[in-house]
Amino acid sequence: QVQLAESGGGLVQAGASLKLSCTASGRTFSDLYVGWFRQAPGKEREFVSTISWRGVSTYYADSVKGRFTISRDNAKNMVYLQMDSLKPEDTAVYYCAATLRQTVLNFRASGEYEYWGQGTQVTVSS
Repeated sequence: QVQLAESGGGLVQAGASLKLSCTASGRTFSDLYVGWFRQAPGKEREFVSTISWRGVSTYYADSVKGRFTISRDNAKNMVYLQMDSLKPEDTAVYYCAATLRQTVLNFRASGEYEYWGQGTQVTVSS
């Protein structure tokens, strides 16, 4: 069983930065393909970013491209989401998600990920 835990959320002003962290236990970390999703009030959960098993490939939603950076440190069992130039529309609960699949066909789909953290709140004020 894989357990994920996010941290690093908070309340910031527009233009500020935050760095989210996700740690995993229960499995060799490099076996996990990891993504970040977010859900704003009244909206569906949406894809934010994802990173491949050894960090070779990264992908971003258009809405965060150029502002967010995903990275991982398999030795520390950690995935990070550096969020810069935050906007009020980035306000959401951010979830770390992971899958043990060896092939991920649609990394933007939440259904591809079988493990989820509890989420961390990010609030950006204008």
